[in-house]
Amino acid sequence: MSANREANTTAPLTHAAAVTAFPILFAISIVHLLNDTMQSTVSALFPILKVELSLSYTQIGLIALAMNLTASLLQPVVGQLSDKRPTPLILPIGVCFTLVGIVALSLAPYYALILLAVTCMGIGSAIFHPESSRVAYLAAGSRRGLAQSIFQVGGNLGSSLGPVMTAVVFVHVGQFGVIWFAFAAIAGIVIQSYVAKWYRAQLLLPRYTAKPNARVVTSETSKALTSRRVVWAMIILIFLVISKNVYTASMSSYYTFHLINDFGVSIRQAQWFLFAFLAAAAIGTFIGGPLADRFGRRTIIWFSILGTAPFSILLPFSNLFWTGVMAIMAGFILSSAFSIIVVYAQELIPGKIGFVSGLFFGLAFGIGGLGAAVLGWVADSTSISFVMKLSGFLPLMGILAIWLPKDSQLRG
Repeated sequence: MSANREANTTAPLTHAAAVTAFPILFAISIVHLLNDTMQSTVSALFPILKVELSLSYTQIGLIALAMNLTASLLQPVVGQLSDKRPTPLILPIGVCFTLVGIVALSLAPYYALILLAVTCMGIGSAIFHPESSRVAYLAAGSRRGLAQSIFQVGGNLGSSLGPVMTAVVFVHVGQFGVIWFAFAAIAGIVIQSYVAKWYRAQLLLPRYTAKPNARVVTSETSKALTSRRVVWAMIILIFLVISKNVYTASMSSYYTFHLINDFGVSIRQAQWFLFAFLAAAAIGTFIGGPLADRFGRRTIIWFSILGTAPFSILLPFSNLFWTGVMAIMAGFILSSAFSIIVVYAQELIPGKIGFVSGLFFGLAFGIGGLGAAVLGWVADSTSISFVMKLSGFLPLMGILAIWLPKDSQLRG
């Protein structure tokens, strides 16, 4: 009798899991695009702020650190709270913090106020990412890789718009041009209100109750993996995220300076090169999810991180044309991994969707910000060229993916 009751409880969940809610996935992807477009205004302003405020590379790195470290520390906390008590209303509230940060950044006349503004934007991201990733998980159905890719490609596209904004907007109007992105924040609040309504409705349905699902999946997973193997797998994933995001931070923050210093290109030209890298990363993010659904999470993670190394290592030694080619290839291959790492970790620790999402998005922000600050200090002590050469070896850490459990072990 008990077994029948459990089967009846989980059957609707299995049926529901086959359905992918694409309108919701596209909605949160659009908000992700808007959110990360606003976030990218910070790095897009770096060349402008360096000249206008006479900042050092270390100070530029600290701006990235202030925003990213805030998001890093808060995201696992927000994710843990969402696992215990999902709160749909928090979705539009997170974008409100970003709106305040955008307005403050456009008006800040001093370095200290810029740090305060980007910290506020970091809080907005800390609220947005874990809960939105949880929504993506609920809306995914059986296509979790694709769902996470749709969600995250919006963020990558938003990040790629930063260099375009510098080339088209900021070199002409300066820091105050950021104020126009307040309209993006307002649009994000409206869309998140719509998503929150759908999210609230799903939480009222029995088939989306987390506890029965977590109980069944945990039982299946425990047959294949010991707690020790789960811990080691999580440690490996964390190191892979570190290698990816420190390299991405070096490219986002200092690639333009490398082009300007070594090849004498203008700020506008350098920003188009950076846009090519980030746009390639967005395409890689979108393609990585479906490939992982077909060929396996572990396979794509291994190929994505380690496969970047030849291009990242050769990039600093190439001429201007081939530097652009190497950057595009590195961005495309490297970024196909992150959405898969998140899904892999969610399946590794079932029932902790929010915490896992918050942990890995938090790591992405925190490690990226810390990496930018450390690399800024290295650049001041040595040169931008040395930083590009040093960071090019980071993707070699992808070799660690060989020791990840096979996908079949995650699913019992």
